[in-house]
Amino acid sequence: MALVLIGFMGAGKTTAARAAGGVDSDDLIAERLGEGVEAYFDREGEAAFRAVEEEVILEALSGRHEVVALGGGALGSERVRAALGDHVVAWLQVDVDTAWERAAGDGRPLARDPDTFGGRYVDRLEHYEAAADAFVDSSRPLGTDALDAMIALRPGERLIWSPVHPVWFDRPCEPAGGDFLVSDANVAPLHAPGAFAVPAGEESKTLQTAETLWREMARAGVTRSGRVVAVGGGVVGDLAGFCASAYQRGIPIVHVPTTLVSQVDSAFGGKTGVDLPEAKNYVGAYHQPEAVHVLHATLATLPPEERAAGYAEVVKTALIAGGALWERVRAGAVDDARTVLDCARTKLAVVAEDERDGGRRQVLNLGHTVGHAIETVTGYGRFRHGEAVGLGLLAALRLSGQPALRDEVAGLLAAQGLPTAFDGVDPAVVADATRRDKKRIGARTPFVLVGGPGDVTPGHDVDDAELLAAVTELTA
Repeated sequence: MALVLIGFMGAGKTTAARAAGGVDSDDLIAERLGEGVEAYFDREGEAAFRAVEEEVILEALSGRHEVVALGGGALGSERVRAALGDHVVAWLQVDVDTAWERAAGDGRPLARDPDTFGGRYVDRLEHYEAAADAFVDSSRPLGTDALDAMIALRPGERLIWSPVHPVWFDRPCEPAGGDFLVSDANVAPLHAPGAFAVPAGEESKTLQTAETLWREMARAGVTRSGRVVAVGGGVVGDLAGFCASAYQRGIPIVHVPTTLVSQVDSAFGGKTGVDLPEAKNYVGAYHQPEAVHVLHATLATLPPEERAAGYAEVVKTALIAGGALWERVRAGAVDDARTVLDCARTKLAVVAEDERDGGRRQVLNLGHTVGHAIETVTGYGRFRHGEAVGLGLLAALRLSGQPALRDEVAGLLAAQGLPTAFDGVDPAVVADATRRDKKRIGARTPFVLVGGPGDVTPGHDVDDAELLAAVTELTA
């Protein structure tokens, strides 16, 4: 079984394969032909080249090569795609502009016209997507750690290699000596026996609990050579991440998310924090994890209402991504392994553009401004985070002037048993609480609004009367 590197022209496959002691299919083709690929391609045409390419690649994949890099168009062959099933496949991802910058003028016969180049890029994405076991951001040079991670990938595992941090799917975390396990009272008996367990629920995400955790770490003799391993949902991840960021001025953390909310959203991107009575997540820090290990099977141990609550984050992420992910979710996908993987890919791609929330990353707050306000005014005990986010999504879609999309999202949420309205709270109190949101800059809180699936933008000023109307609609 080989590690096979796939991707578009200019993704860095050849460089990575050579660095790992592997081979490149174009080099093997040139050796077979006795001349350069470009000369043969120009003289004989693409069809003739593809026939030779298919033959050479099938031989390489059945041989003894440990790492093989394929040409960008090789997956156009059905036989090559079928042969990849016997190997671990890493997709080295690159945006089309970077690919053109790297490939144009480099002797590539299919990198001479930018429009044709862009069309081929779009046409090939589907094959790359379907074949990949690892999704590798190659916009920056890949180091030996990335190569080692790809080579170490085992059958059945998947990997997202991001400039932010790696995410392993279905590879258990193996705690080392000196690690400190943190979980909660519900999760620890199931997935983290022996862990220090905090009380379950948002009410535990406080400075008081953080102090308790720090003192337990000190008593356990945790040093800077150790790590915190957080096993649980968003509360455990936020709390443990915050404690790791401050303990001895910062030690590594590894997340093992066990809820749908954490597997599609909160475990990624390095945001940590605790709540104050005045507002949610008001005290915290950015502290990127050393790694995240997503074990999809842990979702089967969730109570149905907890699993449903995470679905709101799936819908939010699908609205941000648009395209294939939104189409799958609107067609009924909830929390299958592929949907969870693609939600994680979406979030990490956004975070890689803007790690510190200065611009693009703010789209991830879609639904959270009103959602956090609802959590705050109800004392963090009435609604699960995902339930509040679902309500916040509906308010954001009303504010976006998207009544049809709001109705569709309301239907999706209701089908999973999530609330689409609530009572017992003055809408004006909720609207006022949004003004204390931690994203506020100056006198007003910016909102994330939706032009349509895949068209989500931050930084919008919302009229007070419109905000009150949107919240009032939720309480009607």
